[in-house]
Amino acid sequence: MALEERPRSCLLRFRHKLEEDIKPSYLMDHMISDGVMTVDEEEKIRSQPTRKEQAVALLELLLRKDNRAYISFYNALVKETYDDLANLLHDDLPYVLPDAHKSSSDGYTPYVQAMLSEGGVPQRPVVFVSRPELVNRVREKLYRLQKDPGWVTVFGMAGSGKSILAAEAVRHQGLIEECFPGGIHWLSIGQLDKPDLLVKIQSLCFRLEQSLDSQSLHRPPNSLDEAKERLRFLMLRRYPRALLILDDIWDSTVLKTFDIHCRILLTTRNRSLTDSVSGAKYEVEVESGLDENKALEILALYTDTKLHGLPEEARSIVRECKGSPLVVSLIGALLKEKPNRWRYYLSQLQQKQFKRIRKSSSYDYDALDQAMAASIEVLPEDHQELYKDFTVLEQDIKVPAKVLSVLWDLEPEEVEDILEEFVNKSLLFVDSHNKPYLYYLHDLQLDFLVEQNRTQLESLHTKVVHQYQQHYRDGPPISGDEECLYWIRFLTYHMAKANLCQELYSLMFSLDWVSIKSKIMGPAHLINDYVEYGPILDKEVSNQFQEFLSLNGHQLEQRPFPDVVQLALSQPHTSEVYRQALLQAQDRASRGKLYFDWLNKNSVESLSRLVIHPHQGSIYSACFSHDGTKIASCGASRTLKVFKSTSGEKLTEIQAHDDEVLCCAFSPDDRLLATCSSDRKVKVTVHIKMNLIIVRDVFAEGDEEVLVKCSTWTADGKRIICAARNAALVSGLDALRRDAVSLFLWDLEANKKMADCSGHLSWVQRVQFSPDGSQLLSCSDDQTVRLWETTKVHTSSAVCLKRDSDVLFNDEEIIVSAADNCNRLQVSHTRGAQLMNPNDFDTLVTLLMFVCSSQVLEVPSGKLLATLPGHTKTVLHCKFSQNGQTLITSSEDTTIRVWRWQSGECQVLQGHKEQVRCFSLLSSSPADTRLLSWSFDGTVKVNGEKLQDIRAHRGAILSCHVSPDGCLFATTSADMTAKLWHSESWECVHAFKGHQDCVRSCRFSWDSRRLATGDDNGEIRLWNVKDGSLLKICSREGKDGMDSLHGGWVTDLHFSPDDSLLVSTGGYIKWWDVEKGEALQTFYPTGTALKRIHVSSDFSTFVTIDSIGILYILQRVA
Repeated sequence: MALEERPRSCLLRFRHKLEEDIKPSYLMDHMISDGVMTVDEEEKIRSQPTRKEQAVALLELLLRKDNRAYISFYNALVKETYDDLANLLHDDLPYVLPDAHKSSSDGYTPYVQAMLSEGGVPQRPVVFVSRPELVNRVREKLYRLQKDPGWVTVFGMAGSGKSILAAEAVRHQGLIEECFPGGIHWLSIGQLDKPDLLVKIQSLCFRLEQSLDSQSLHRPPNSLDEAKERLRFLMLRRYPRALLILDDIWDSTVLKTFDIHCRILLTTRNRSLTDSVSGAKYEVEVESGLDENKALEILALYTDTKLHGLPEEARSIVRECKGSPLVVSLIGALLKEKPNRWRYYLSQLQQKQFKRIRKSSSYDYDALDQAMAASIEVLPEDHQELYKDFTVLEQDIKVPAKVLSVLWDLEPEEVEDILEEFVNKSLLFVDSHNKPYLYYLHDLQLDFLVEQNRTQLESLHTKVVHQYQQHYRDGPPISGDEECLYWIRFLTYHMAKANLCQELYSLMFSLDWVSIKSKIMGPAHLINDYVEYGPILDKEVSNQFQEFLSLNGHQLEQRPFPDVVQLALSQPHTSEVYRQALLQAQDRASRGKLYFDWLNKNSVESLSRLVIHPHQGSIYSACFSHDGTKIASCGASRTLKVFKSTSGEKLTEIQAHDDEVLCCAFSPDDRLLATCSSDRKVKVTVHIKMNLIIVRDVFAEGDEEVLVKCSTWTADGKRIICAARNAALVSGLDALRRDAVSLFLWDLEANKKMADCSGHLSWVQRVQFSPDGSQLLSCSDDQTVRLWETTKVHTSSAVCLKRDSDVLFNDEEIIVSAADNCNRLQVSHTRGAQLMNPNDFDTLVTLLMFVCSSQVLEVPSGKLLATLPGHTKTVLHCKFSQNGQTLITSSEDTTIRVWRWQSGECQVLQGHKEQVRCFSLLSSSPADTRLLSWSFDGTVKVNGEKLQDIRAHRGAILSCHVSPDGCLFATTSADMTAKLWHSESWECVHAFKGHQDCVRSCRFSWDSRRLATGDDNGEIRLWNVKDGSLLKICSREGKDGMDSLHGGWVTDLHFSPDDSLLVSTGGYIKWWDVEKGEALQTFYPTGTALKRIHVSSDFSTFVTIDSIGILYILQRVA
């Protein structure tokens, strides 16, 4: 059937534009996969000398094709992100009946193409041989997931075609419509560590959320636990009937991350991996080699020969290749260019001249080695050297051509031509789902290169580093594209492999690098770098950077991205991180940038006496030896380590189990160590020797997983007890010997919490006292073991401050008064940069505001001067007059009382119907005694010579402020409005509308010309007092998808003396440029929900208390 007139006219109309822009080689792969173009037609087009002539030939061919070819060409433009060109063709797309483009054999339709393309499922290779029996077996297992979640495992040896088989099995419209209408989502895994796995899941979650409404978009999950829960929610709630394909799984711990009760197809070399997860399980085994006819079919396709026309050597080649699809493809690609060399390549395969230094027991490398060597041998000499550079790649990593352009110092177009040559010879694979294309090696090919170039590995990595340094001598890439991602992710890896320790030190211990890498990739990769490479550099400094990243990881995931220097200024004064931050802050402050140093940070530094970083990954158990001299720890790294409890010096390290080690315990005589693991085994260690108990053997019935969660010793040291499934097991050792995030400390008698031990940065898995009770041991998912002194944390961490406080700034002296959690008033003095510690506070007997009464105390003696009873409910606020003779109090009983506190005389001000929110004197003049009060009942009252009363708002009044000139006052309310009132006439001057939540705070500028208002959604608005117009909305575009703009309600606002700056509190503290409405700096406290902030007159010092009682004295860096 010929092409319809409308699409033909469209092609002719836009022919010139298409010829100018398209790259035919990118598009033809898609068209061949769709079956609308033959390999011969592709070769004829590729034979044209230039790209434009190839484009002309492709369009000439399209004009001779039918409607299906036009649709395929359009789809190829979309997939290759030629969106502008695809839009030109869209309106003239021909209508094709469903049956007209459906494959009768497999239902591979444009609907299926679109579904698989959106999910990232790889396309068919250009040379593709169908394996219908295996495909149908996989589909039959997938149909079993129609009603219930479960796992289908496709397993087989390396190079057996598992990935192609998995992709082919889901190319079926009936299967998708009946079983997986929620979509097919492909994830290539490989040998990943936890940070890489986190990035993969972040990418998948982003892909899944992209197709949902904008309300569903969230910040990326910043831990594997959070990522697992996010993925669980998406797969169960948003995509309940979707299939997740996990390609090339190596590790059961990785698989557990996806144990989220959904439908999963996985490919692996290890059929037993799914033993570690729950749910229905089905298996399909892939034989290591193709049968002879299928292998011959591949050779026939490469050489464009009929099957019966292949020479006799073809069968011998297949036998030598042992049917490996990868090896047969390598030989086929060689024969495609030299079709008369059958006998030559057969003899090459039969030579077996390569001998592996390291061989896999599950794969015969001989044929692959010969095929790889023969394929490389036919390359030009300079291209052979370029191909050798692929040796430095990590397994399962894909690189864009731009990275190789830097490495080879060639133009990108020249690099693409070389890569195309490698792909055509099956020496390289290409991921055409991305644009630009990404290139990668099969892990068997990479293994071959590593073996061949083992003695040159260091020099090859050195070349990568030096080429990068030459190309990016002005600074690292920050574009965020695929090239940038590669360098930011793997530069440290190449430096370490090249043994360039000084360069690695300078890079990793630089806040600039921390900022760039965490902004582009998040903190997980950085933390992993410090864990992995820290020991070869400076372990102490590495631990300081690691702790900084762990503590601030959740902030580094936020957008807009925080200022890393400001975050680092909160680190301990002795930290290298803080030293660098202070130097950078001082330099930038000299150019006008705002930075704030936390003066009293020492008061909340970690109370732990010893911190050990023994393992990569979570630590699930740590224990003391009975003599208290040693500590043993174990966790996700599968190792058992023993340390000195005094210094943290490592005594022993043992690869204890094949899976996560969940628990460890010393025997009573400290000679033995018992461990238990997810691998269902309990092991007993005598120094380095291991003894083994197979716990699963105890449970004879069924194949259900038996997870050993905990083990301990009997008092006589002769038996070990372990917990597994629903039983406690006791094993005798006589036979085995022959083979030789916070902690709370409680007083149980008083039923009272005595201390909070803060320091861990993630879940605390286990705690244990030392035998004499003087020390406390804890281990956590933050990869640390911490040792605490019991008496120290008991006395130092029990007291925390409440957020209601007052501050007096007197020259360089700062006096802070605040109530603590024991209902005592704490007062502290500090001068200049002198640091404050909660233990330095002078305790002054009781809290100023009691239930139903007030007390006046003398400072610093704490002597009780007066008790003022009268209120019938809790007293909430109190304030002295300027001369100190009058005390004003407000209460939950809806009244305000004005006291002559020395004589006890009292005036009761009534009228509010609900609790008085707060009050303020209308003027600072001693002669003006008018008192302004506001209440949850929505009214404002002025008590003076006569009571003035107005119903100001429909909701509770949340804040009120009098202008510095005394002419106006402003009110804000839960009714989402703010209003401006005249102080004399009580007329409403302006009503400010536009906030989308309760307006909780307000503040006039010092010149009384502006009003700032803040709401519960974290938004701040600046208003013109004269005409009521809106001047600015502070950084509305900075809102994070998971949080309000301010991390919570905006609770307090202050202008600088010149009205150029504004400081606000909420979940954190922000400083703003008033004219531009832009955030200049942000300080993130440890806790949340800051209530108010006290500001010095020169706007250089700021004091506040967070929700967990930590005091912050911040000083602007000069």
